[in-house]
Amino acid sequence: MKVRSLLVLRLSLAVTLFSLIAAACSPGPQITPPATLMPTSPPLQPSIPPEAASSPAPEEAPAVEDTAVLSPTATAALVSVTAFPPAAAFDWKLIAGGLRRPTDLADPNDGSGRLLVLEQPGLIRVIADGQLQERAFLDLTDRVGANSSEQGLLGIALDPDYAENGIFYLNYTDKNGNTVVSRFQRAADGQRGDPQSEQVLLYVEQPYANHNGGDLEFGPDGFLYIGLGDGGSAGDPQRRAQNNQTLLGKMLRVDVRGQAAYAIPADNPFATGSNGRQEIWANGLRNPWRYTFDRLTGDLYIADVGQNKYEEINFVPAGSPPGLNFGWHYREATHPFADTPPASLQLYDPVHEYGRNDGCSVTGGYVYRGNQLPEFYGVYLFGDYCNGFVWGMLRDSGGNWLVERLFQLGANISSFGEDAQGELYLLDHRSGSVYQLVRR
Repeated sequence: MKVRSLLVLRLSLAVTLFSLIAAACSPGPQITPPATLMPTSPPLQPSIPPEAASSPAPEEAPAVEDTAVLSPTATAALVSVTAFPPAAAFDWKLIAGGLRRPTDLADPNDGSGRLLVLEQPGLIRVIADGQLQERAFLDLTDRVGANSSEQGLLGIALDPDYAENGIFYLNYTDKNGNTVVSRFQRAADGQRGDPQSEQVLLYVEQPYANHNGGDLEFGPDGFLYIGLGDGGSAGDPQRRAQNNQTLLGKMLRVDVRGQAAYAIPADNPFATGSNGRQEIWANGLRNPWRYTFDRLTGDLYIADVGQNKYEEINFVPAGSPPGLNFGWHYREATHPFADTPPASLQLYDPVHEYGRNDGCSVTGGYVYRGNQLPEFYGVYLFGDYCNGFVWGMLRDSGGNWLVERLFQLGANISSFGEDAQGELYLLDHRSGSVYQLVRR
């Protein structure tokens, strides 16, 4: 039996190696990305002018389905790469258009083959068989407020058992501009969401119209992670991100599954209610527009939109203790910004940052864990809303972080998406289009 297993393993590795070599050598236009990170043509501008004196978080700060707790059974033979593939061998293929300011995407993984796409004004649309369906999955335009560029229907997380229980969660701003996180139920027909099933779990007053965060993700621990920005204006004038008596500028973590509302995980930093809000898991964030858990490893990647000079990517290995402080407003990325932190305060460093030559508003993505493109297996893809750049980030054989610009698209990238098979999608906020990463 041991000999047979060894032969099967060797055959699997040989097939994988052959596919990698064949893909790298396949014919196609060899387009080498420009050495400079400045766009070769005038950069695309958001359809709504960015706020003054503040880096524009995605014009309507956009999020994506929870897949972190899914088991990658079909990809067990794949190994995370330690070098980037040739970008010219891949492309972003148009899947569907005609959406109104898309902000997030989710795969119900219910056997229907459908994708759910959030529209900022308050609809959830359905893509089926490569077509945008006329009938919406859910209409919340009667309660969603999207008067400002960073308000609206912003994020979705499907219960890990959505196919069976039909439960999903949404993050939106209401008609008064305040943040609402609610639980919804699938309708009796199994095809739509029931707008009357809404149960408001969390309500947070927003002092300004920007920096609302909006993402929702289930972690590998089964808890729901809620990213909230610092409340807006510019420079965090009320110092909310470092104030643990407010939920703004934080990553929250709550237990919603099987709960009437939500419970507090016992190891949250302020779970007892002393010295801070019980829901807080980490602080020091400016506007964590998009974050994701690697569905294979459980590692967390947080893209935090900067103020006016730097964008940052934070990496939190699986199993890290709660209570991390990502540094805002004391610093922007790794650079001093305002005030002096206490000498005893330990700030958590980002693993990557970039300046205004490379973009103005980071949009976090996903670690590729699909089957179709093994050359990307283990690569974290993220982009910038303002200029359409898409980068890859990975660790080389020595454990060092590498970042490379792979694509430049004519898009305002509001979000990335991941389906149940681990294939990746990209949402263009300006044109209302959804693209999938494919081989040329």
